[in-house]
Amino acid sequence: MKKLTISLLAVAGVVPSPSWAADWPQWGGTSHKNMVSKEPGIPVEIKAGEGATVEEMAAAGTNLKWVAKLGSQTYGTPTIAAGRVLVGTNNNEPRNAAVTGDRGVVMSFDEKTGAFQWQLTTPKLGAGKVSDWEFLGICSSVTIDAKAGVGYVVTNRGEVLALDLDGMADGNDGPYQDEAKYQAGGLDGVGNGKETPAGKQDADIVWGFDMRGELGVFPHNVTSSSVVMDEKNLYVTTSNGVDWSHLNIPAPLAPCLVSIDKATGKLVGEEGAGIGERIMHCNWSSPTFANHNGKPMVIFGAGDGFVYGFNPETVKDKEGFDVLQEIFRYDGNKKEYRFNQSNEPIKYATYPGPSEYIASAVYHDGKIYAAIGQDPEHGEGVGLLSCISADSKGASAAPAGALWTYDGIKRTISTPSVTDDGLVFIADYSGKLHCVDAKTGKLVWEHDTFSHIWGSSLVVDGRVYLGTEDGELIVIKASASADANHDGKIKDQEVLSTVDFPDPIYSSPVVANGTLYVTTQTHLYAFAAKK
Repeated sequence: MKKLTISLLAVAGVVPSPSWAADWPQWGGTSHKNMVSKEPGIPVEIKAGEGATVEEMAAAGTNLKWVAKLGSQTYGTPTIAAGRVLVGTNNNEPRNAAVTGDRGVVMSFDEKTGAFQWQLTTPKLGAGKVSDWEFLGICSSVTIDAKAGVGYVVTNRGEVLALDLDGMADGNDGPYQDEAKYQAGGLDGVGNGKETPAGKQDADIVWGFDMRGELGVFPHNVTSSSVVMDEKNLYVTTSNGVDWSHLNIPAPLAPCLVSIDKATGKLVGEEGAGIGERIMHCNWSSPTFANHNGKPMVIFGAGDGFVYGFNPETVKDKEGFDVLQEIFRYDGNKKEYRFNQSNEPIKYATYPGPSEYIASAVYHDGKIYAAIGQDPEHGEGVGLLSCISADSKGASAAPAGALWTYDGIKRTISTPSVTDDGLVFIADYSGKLHCVDAKTGKLVWEHDTFSHIWGSSLVVDGRVYLGTEDGELIVIKASASADANHDGKIKDQEVLSTVDFPDPIYSSPVVANGTLYVTTQTHLYAFAAKK
């Protein structure tokens, strides 16, 4: 590892900045998870080139720097720092001929050229679809700590790994030395592969933490979230969920959010809010970290449909566990989503019923913006976007209230984008992009893409970029000027460009250092204006 060693990390610390940085080192860009960038000069006129090779595709594209081949299914959103682009995918395009078959994969590419550098290959769990759905790959975005030379990722096996950004090219660094065994069986040694020597194009694992073995969690379908960090710790969603019946919670007492020492990989604390006993389906949302009025706060949209605020400093509970201190909780569901007119619970996964949080909560200007949703397999249903004051002091008996709510949105797994000029952009699974006034929650305009939307909107250079399941990248003017006739009627906003890609887009577009990255199911595209 170059630069800081992992042993120095605990002393020096690296604090994530809430302001814009040229890199995009983590899911959401910063620890606030706000999908807004101040990067100038991002092109509108782009085209995904066609060709038999990635070189031919890049040459045939418009403002296309490079293209990289991924697996056959890619849900991970790339992160960019330290001259590298890291993205989660599957192993249907093996880069190591000795490591084949269905696996979770993280690939590292050179930021300037798109050249492949190294990969992490993670065996599948034996439980099958219930805990590790076939061919989904690694859905987590790698959180890159460039100063330490480390990236942190959550694997499909329910593991948290610290990876040397140089891979094995500079040798096997850190206390973990069993990469060959990992490729065969994961941290616990119970996998579906064969032991093969780790070469220079394989990942170098610095340390690993097995959430299933250490915490007893039961992931549902896949472990899927991205970590957020402060100067000392990582904050990680465990993906604790229901079993195959969708009725039973195998591990109701297991934590749904934990903190881990990023220097050593040791458990620091866990939530003690009882989320596990109230899980509707799973805990997939990635946590958010903010220093609100000088005080640190971990913000977590949970699998019980509540947004929580936690003080990361732990205290001992009555059983002696180190737990994160709960500051507030807010119910993201209307009462009529949870109970019918006879005050009977409404069944989960029905159109009018309650939902959990899958998208991240966004912290912006002392407020928290969060929207409920469900696994897209459950289809469409009622949703709610809430704006919550980060000063809320709610407790379990007196939930924090919202500053406003917007119920014009359907279920969503998309994280909002909140601009400094007072607009909130958020897409729903039904295919509509909503522009909402950040102060009042009133709808400004909406645009129907006529396609399902899995990823999140990106606001950059006065425009909204949004990918769809139909393989279109929609570019829309990011303003409140849709009501051009001033007649009070909501109209579609101006579409600046619609770019066709040959495969669905399930991840989110991001920008770093003058480059726009678009990830389809099978390829990663890097666009930049020609100079």
